[in-house]
This record gives sequence, structure tokens and C-alpha cells, in this order.
Amino acid sequence: MANRPLNMQKIRQILLFLERGFSQRSIERETGINRRTIASYLQRFADSGFSIAELLLFSDAELEAYLNAGKAEQIEKDPRRIHLESQFSYLFSELRRVGVTRQLLWQEYINEYPDGFGYSRFCELLQEHIRKQGATMRFEHEPGKLLQVDFAGDMLHYVDTDSGELIACPVLVAILPFSGYSYVEALINASLPQVLRALNNALGYFGGVPLSVKSDNMKQWVVRSNRYEPKFADMLEQWANHNNIALLATRPAKPRDKASVEGAVKITYQRIYAPLRNETFKSISELNLAIGLQLKEHHQKNFQRKTFSRTELFESSEKPILNPLPESSFIIKHYTRAKVQRDYHVVLGEDWHFYSVPSKHIGSTVNIIYCTDTVEIYIGSTRVALHRRSYKKHGYTTDRNHEPPHHRHFRERLAWNPDDYLSRAEKYGVATREYFQKVMDSKLIIDQSYQACQGLLRLASLYPDRIEAACQRGLKGHRFNYMAIKNILDNKMDMLEKDDRHTAGYSIPLHRNIRGADEYK
Repeated sequence: MANRPLNMQKIRQILLFLERGFSQRSIERETGINRRTIASYLQRFADSGFSIAELLLFSDAELEAYLNAGKAEQIEKDPRRIHLESQFSYLFSELRRVGVTRQLLWQEYINEYPDGFGYSRFCELLQEHIRKQGATMRFEHEPGKLLQVDFAGDMLHYVDTDSGELIACPVLVAILPFSGYSYVEALINASLPQVLRALNNALGYFGGVPLSVKSDNMKQWVVRSNRYEPKFADMLEQWANHNNIALLATRPAKPRDKASVEGAVKITYQRIYAPLRNETFKSISELNLAIGLQLKEHHQKNFQRKTFSRTELFESSEKPILNPLPESSFIIKHYTRAKVQRDYHVVLGEDWHFYSVPSKHIGSTVNIIYCTDTVEIYIGSTRVALHRRSYKKHGYTTDRNHEPPHHRHFRERLAWNPDDYLSRAEKYGVATREYFQKVMDSKLIIDQSYQACQGLLRLASLYPDRIEAACQRGLKGHRFNYMAIKNILDNKMDMLEKDDRHTAGYSIPLHRNIRGADEYK
């Protein structure tokens, strides 16, 4: 059947099904026409230069003459249609203006061209043109003009070495559509400060600034969505002004506006996610290092059916025309106040993380200035502390130089460090060392455990022959501290362990008043 010409009814069936979006397989199932035959007619339709809707308007004679003869010249267009087609761009743009209707445009058209189409046919052809404008097009991007940004739908992970928790990281993808050169980074969270930090890194990675950056209407990007005048976040506008880059947002419900970055996300899954799927990372920096290596390898691979790579295209045709980077990266700074606590730390409420301050400032109210990377603490105009920002909740960041002199002296005198305590505990036995380790692990910061360890060493010196058994019993519990071992020793519970061992092989003596097992048979 593939070599036999179809009658016009079958041909029109194919056209109708195509117009309604049916696949070749579906058309074969509905009409019984062999898929190879359908494919051959699809090629003829495509070679015609006419849309499916236009072909359906031809008469049977016109269709037959063209499809069987294969000559487009045999179809002569109506002069009225040629004239109307020349007006489509103008008519299409006019329809977007406030108050302009098809009726008004037709009236103007017929006044200029009295022999033109009637209103119904005019609207039909205009609508067909509008429909074709909505068809998927290949956008030819200009080099250095646009950066598209989006989050990947799936997250990557790393393992927190302190808690063993698997931490999920949103992944930002930024691509220059002209060259396909992209930047990918895993973030601590999806907040706007983290997004802007990643965008700073992206510009540094590209070595320049494109004319504009576009994202969809995600809440970090757009405060109020609007097709023509979206309202961007203030912080985002500050970043854009700093880098002299224009902000754009995709039109609502128009996914084709960010086709390049969605394609980049798919490639990210294939070229980055897949190769790293069985890897375990112990920090976000380690994760991003692996991402960077995979990204570099991706960029160096040639495009499909081309003899050059994304790196080559970017370096030769796009990087040279990017605008220069600003002298310094945009930094988001936040301001807050806090009171120095008795342990000479202040809390940054946004992360609920504690930072040390010189102990002489206990009780003072300080100013905290922080960004995504650093935390600065001021008294008046004087900076008294500088820390790298940590996002670990209820964690402590402590500068030893901030300790009170007597704390520092005491700690140094006692050699407060984990290895020293573990080695001293090991002299009493394996269980004692293990218990010391449990005590250290039970605290948010290990320094908080040293006082308890000091107390345990005192107990060990008082009960050198019993401390190992006491720790063995303590390891069976769920709380590991100084008081647990002290209670075991005070109540001689460690001695019960010894008694149990001594009586393990002991048997009850025979006596006439004690019934044996035979009495119960």
C-alpha cells in the first residue's frame, strides 16, 4: 500500500488528523493507512510550503494535481490572498493594540481593497496566520545578549559529617543561549541571597556580563508578575544595577520563553546528575567541585553533528563581546543587633547560630553586619569580631582569642583537647575511652564536654579499679554524662556487674526441702 496513490478522501483524512495533532501511529490506527504511506505524504505536504489548514482549503483537483504531479507551480494563488498575506504582519501587530477588533481591521482592508475577501474569509485566513505564529520556532540568539536562569527540578545532596544527615541542595542553572555555555551550582537554599551569590559566581565563571538576564516568575525573582511590566525584587534590582545588566521575566504561561535553560536543565541531568548519582559528598563545596568538573567535560564535547564544542564557540564568539565585570562583586549586607551572652557569644537569629565576641564585652549590645559569607560584629564603629558565616542551626563558631584569660589558662593547663582526654581515658580501659567519646559526641560543640570529661577523670582517679566497669554499665544507657557514672559508682552498681560474673557458674545445692524438676512432670 505504501506505493499506491491514495484517493482524495484518504488524503483529506490524513490532513484532518494532522490538523488535530494526531501522530503518524494514531493516524495509521484510525484510517488503516500504512505508516510509510502516511510519511511519504507528510513529506509532500511539508515540501509544499503550505500549512495543513491551507492544503485543506484546496479543491480536490488542485490537491490531486499538486500531490500527483509534484509541481507547486500548478497551484496558482488567488491574487486577493497574495495581497492579504502581505498585510498579515501589520494586521497581527494592530490586533494587539487596545480597542482594535477584527471587524475594524476588515473594514479598513475592504475600503482599501474593495475586491478583497468577505469578513468571514478574512477572519479565517487571519486566524490561520496567528495560529502559525504560535508554532514552535528556532530562536537565533545573538552572542552576549542574554543569560537565562532557572532551578533544576531535582536536588543534589551531600552528607553532614557531624550529624550524618543527608542535606538536599537546590541546583541553579544559568546558560548563555547563543553558545550553550552554562554555569551550574548547588546552593545551601533557594533564597534570593543565595541565588544572587550564585549569579555572581556565574558572571565570574563567564568572565563578563551579558546585556540581560531572564528567569521565570519564581518568587525570588518577581514580586508581581505582569506580561509587560513585571515587578522585580528590590535586592535583585540592586544586583542588576551593580552589574549594569537588564532584568527580564518570562511571560506567564509561556514556557517557550525559557526554552534554552529548560534544555540546559535536561542536559544537566544527563551530564552532571547521572555521572554523580553514586557519589557521596561530605560538604557542599565538595559537591560543587564535582559539578564543576563534569560541567567542564560537558562544555568540551562537540555539539551533535558539529565539529566544535561549546567552549570553542563561547571563547571565540561570545566571551569577547561580553561587558566587563564590575570592579567588585555585589554583596548583600544585612543589619541586626544582639546582646552578648554570659558565654561571650551572640546569636544570629536568621540561622540560629552562635558567634563569639571578646569576653570583655559580655552584657553589651552589639551591631551585626552579615552577608552570605561573613559575619561582622561591631561595638559602635569598632569591629570586635569577624567570622565566616555558618548555616548550622544551634551551632557555635568560637574564636579562642575571645575567651576570658582565666578560661584560656585553665584550658591550656588542663590540655583541653579531645585527643588528650581520650588517651588519658584509654589507660583505664576500652569502655572508659568509648564512654569519653560518647560524652564528647553528645554536645553541640565539643568544648562543652570538657568540663564533664574533667569530672570523669577525677572519678577515675578516686576509683581506678572500678571506673572501667562503671563505664561498661554506663554504655548500656542512653545518656552519657558525668552524673551517670557518679551515680553508678555511688550506688556501687558497677559491683553488681562483678557479682553477676562471679555467680555465672554457680548452681543451687541439693536439699530435701527443694523440689526438683521431676516433681512437675
